[in-house]
Amino acid sequence: MVSRLLLSRFAPALASARRPAAAVPRHAFMGIRRYATADTEQHTMTVREALNLAMEEEMTRDENVFIIGEEVARYNGAYKVTKGLMDKFGEKRVVDTPITEMGFAGIAVGAAFQGLRPICEFMTFNFAMQAIDQIVNSAGKTYYMSGGNVPCPVVFRGPNGAASGVGAQHSQDYAAWYGSVPGLKVVSPWSAEDCKGLLKAAIRDPNPVVFLENEMLYGGHVVGLLASYWQGQVEKEGSDITIVAHSKMVTHSMEAAEELAKEGIKAEVINLRSIRPLDIDTIIKSVKKTNRLMIVEGGFPISSRARQFDYLDAPVERVTGADVPTPYATNLEALAFPDTPLITKVAKRALYRTN
Repeated sequence: MVSRLLLSRFAPALASARRPAAAVPRHAFMGIRRYATADTEQHTMTVREALNLAMEEEMTRDENVFIIGEEVARYNGAYKVTKGLMDKFGEKRVVDTPITEMGFAGIAVGAAFQGLRPICEFMTFNFAMQAIDQIVNSAGKTYYMSGGNVPCPVVFRGPNGAASGVGAQHSQDYAAWYGSVPGLKVVSPWSAEDCKGLLKAAIRDPNPVVFLENEMLYGGHVVGLLASYWQGQVEKEGSDITIVAHSKMVTHSMEAAEELAKEGIKAEVINLRSIRPLDIDTIIKSVKKTNRLMIVEGGFPISSRARQFDYLDAPVERVTGADVPTPYATNLEALAFPDTPLITKVAKRALYRTN
């Protein structure tokens, strides 16, 4: 009873009987979001706006959804992703916390066990290492260990991977870390459409979802057509080589594909989007066509998600971050992560072209 009273501080739904929210057809939020002016002019939204809108819509639809984390309420979020949500939903559903990642992650997991749908924001996933026991053990394993009787519908979200000039301790990519844990779903979106659709799907999922954003993409007007959730998306079709990437590396891969096209090389770019479950079928379908595969990601090479496939006419190429702690010096940091020229060079190597 005491725990129920304490948790009622975070969402009014806990103090009353909860009813399942009415199901909304997936197609209702699959389209590209645009704003229209009086003369019907349209423009796309940023990644930051897409994330904000996804949370607003789900909080409006389901009173069990609430947000918890550092500076998410009065400060509108460290990266302004939660801007305006406290004003609309109040401090009981947008909850500021102390700097206690293990503590507020545990509160989020406990609230999920009680039937709420918390969105737990980490200022960066580097800080989530303080809460990794809550994420991996408490959230990731309970649904299975309870025989499916205790779902844990919690979303852990925040920026992941390298930003700019933030040093080794704030630049790590956790996609492979969390992607190796059974019981967790892990997504790494790229475009505004990825972010909106996948975040809504993650909030409604009965499993814990690790939602890996990238702060360098928050202000970007990145547009891509949204297919089925938890599946990869072919962002650019080609016939010579398949380039698989996720998050910010999709941007560099698309740029590299444009550079390769100038030399008559048709690269197919797959935006992986989901790390776990991993959409092998989309990759294999593409590799059957191109017979060459390159994986691009910002994580360390020893933890890369690369794997072997049949249908190849050349070895799988892996383009990853350097196997060193991320340097703070700008000139060294630029050498620590894949960029467009490097991706272009390695793609040509896979095709036995002269660099």
